[in-house]
Amino acid sequence: MTGSRTVLVTGVTGYLGSRLVPRLLDDGHRVRVLTRDKRKVASRQWHDRVEVVEGDASSAGTLVEALEGVDVAYYLLHSMDGRPGFVERDRDLATTFGRVAHERGVGRIVYMSGLHPHDVELSEHLASRVEVGELLMGSGAPTAVLQAAVIIGSGSASFEMLRHLTHRLPAMLTPKWLDNRIQPIGVRDVLHYLVAAADLPPDVNRTFDVGGPDVLTYREMIVRFARIQGLRRRLIVTVPVLTPRLASLWVGFVTPVPSAIARPLVGSLVHEVVCTEHDLDDLVGPPPGGALTYEDAVRAAVAGDRADPRPEPGRVDPARITAADPSWAGG
Repeated sequence: MTGSRTVLVTGVTGYLGSRLVPRLLDDGHRVRVLTRDKRKVASRQWHDRVEVVEGDASSAGTLVEALEGVDVAYYLLHSMDGRPGFVERDRDLATTFGRVAHERGVGRIVYMSGLHPHDVELSEHLASRVEVGELLMGSGAPTAVLQAAVIIGSGSASFEMLRHLTHRLPAMLTPKWLDNRIQPIGVRDVLHYLVAAADLPPDVNRTFDVGGPDVLTYREMIVRFARIQGLRRRLIVTVPVLTPRLASLWVGFVTPVPSAIARPLVGSLVHEVVCTEHDLDDLVGPPPGGALTYEDAVRAAVAGDRADPRPEPGRVDPARITAADPSWAGG
């Protein structure tokens, strides 16, 4: 992001939001964060370098305060708690946020959504994420919707599901859609695109696919993860009868990812999620040094366990996920 700006970050206790804030601060921007409970950010190393607005993002009054004088607003909110009515809640939240952002003259909204195929019936969670992006783009405030598949990073719900399935199950029966193609991306590169998207021209109001250089099946991701970790080759047998619901219960049983969180993660894997466009690099530039390969992203994630002790290495904190975790991004 060029030049010092006033930036609002929502979903600040979530996976991406908590990592985006220090990046923005290091770039010299004035950062404001919106949180329901300011005590949740008090333990962050950067808490005394940001302006904190405490309140509910569903309140127009709170949003007026949070968005006043903001140049760029990061919308990193999405329900992953499995509670009934999440589609309507997220729809109302995005509608109110977009309207207030437009009224307050916000120059750019940046939203993290999920990579998805077109002209197919999507899972309820993934369809909701797509709808949120459309609502923000239709708000009148210029919006960049970044669409990613599985994000590889320590503490990411999708990464921890992959990690624990690989470590705990030397042999597994899996759904046949584990052979669908996926284009994972390292969290380092996601953060690059989030920051850089703020510099898009003001007339840009659209979606952008973002992904790493490798297109793999989930089966291949497990096999390569095991090899990187020095584990014996995993035996993976696909069966046609393991539904997304049953698979999410199975994931909840064998990994620290709760079934309610696993359901949207699993629901995204029934689709092939591969980038169909690559023009964001032309507009904002690629990640420094080039995008991380899958193997390098995994190595960086494992190394990140020691650098990021919240949550504990290899564990998933449901409170951080349900507050806002676009780390699954479809995924």
